[in-house]
Amino acid sequence: MSTVAFDVGAVRARFSALNTPTAFLDGPGGTQVPDSVIEAMATCLREANANLGGPFETSRRADAVVGEAHEAAARLLAASREEVGFGQNMTTLNFALTRALGRELEAGDEIVVTRLDHDGNVAPWLELARDLDLVVRFADLNEEDCTVDVDDLQRQLCGRTRVVAFPWASNAVGSISPVRRIAELAHDAGALAWVDAVHYAPHGPIDVAAVDVDILICSPYKFFGPHLGLFFARREVVERWRPYKVRPSADEPVAHRFETGTLSHESLAGFTAAVEYLESLGWEAIQAHERELGQRFLDGLPVPYRLYGVPSMEGRVPTFAFTHPDRPPEELAALLGERDIATWPGNYYAVEVMERLGLPDGTLRLGFVHYNTRDEVDRVLAALQDLA
Repeated sequence: MSTVAFDVGAVRARFSALNTPTAFLDGPGGTQVPDSVIEAMATCLREANANLGGPFETSRRADAVVGEAHEAAARLLAASREEVGFGQNMTTLNFALTRALGRELEAGDEIVVTRLDHDGNVAPWLELARDLDLVVRFADLNEEDCTVDVDDLQRQLCGRTRVVAFPWASNAVGSISPVRRIAELAHDAGALAWVDAVHYAPHGPIDVAAVDVDILICSPYKFFGPHLGLFFARREVVERWRPYKVRPSADEPVAHRFETGTLSHESLAGFTAAVEYLESLGWEAIQAHERELGQRFLDGLPVPYRLYGVPSMEGRVPTFAFTHPDRPPEELAALLGERDIATWPGNYYAVEVMERLGLPDGTLRLGFVHYNTRDEVDRVLAALQDLA
């Protein structure tokens, strides 16, 4: 048992959105935001609503908002500010980055993706392959615990492999991938390690150098911020790429070349506040609380529900996918919704996972983040027991 103190009541007091009967167990689809994020966005719109580079005070404030967001992103990902950038969302960024890389690829080059991925890290590669006559190979998952089959991934690698794209954590079943090991395999094959960290980012620290990835993409609205996309791009990899951009935009800093058009400055202000919020809590306390909630759920999930994924809190985040033998996921979600319990049915855009597991209707997914409580765990367990 962790000795790290965590006052969930004090945490929840920082979220006006949580002052409701609803138990928000829909965090895997997007989290609530603390009031500090809302206020930062409003302040930006009130005081810094101008475009960048102007010779007047409001524009200088906008410059500061953008600069502070890049600094916060660098802290969050343990990267340099020249290697981080923003966009509309993870999927849009991934289409843009894959297209830029595509200018270096040749017909017959190969991309490896996994059956565990969200389609945001599959479809861009399939579309690029269709345009450039590339080959996309799928690394399988281990059916018993829904983890990446690393041995099968290694078998997919060859001298034509240019990218290995994979999730840090599954948005469907919560499994955590061995990021450093997969990155090593990719680099040994002469390929880029391209990681989707959308689902891991709310649950743990990220250090891009420690895991040695080349591209990492995530979404602040999954970790208590506004709707936005964030990426890391290793300088020595992307400085040779030619991004799709307008001619007057600067080529330095190198990652910022991919920030096309005018960004949502208010969202960047909210992002900075979200990072500061996480820093005020610390990952050790967050993770200890989430592990406790997750284990409490695992210990109490009643028969006859079937869980998919790792059966303990080792090697997973507190996101859970399960089915009932007689009630489809949509029915379960609707019945829980009537009890003010927010969950998601379906495939959550993780179409490969559900096809591989033979689940055409998907699963019911719920997830806990650090603002959830033991009482909310017990509440959903009681409701599932009633519906069993």
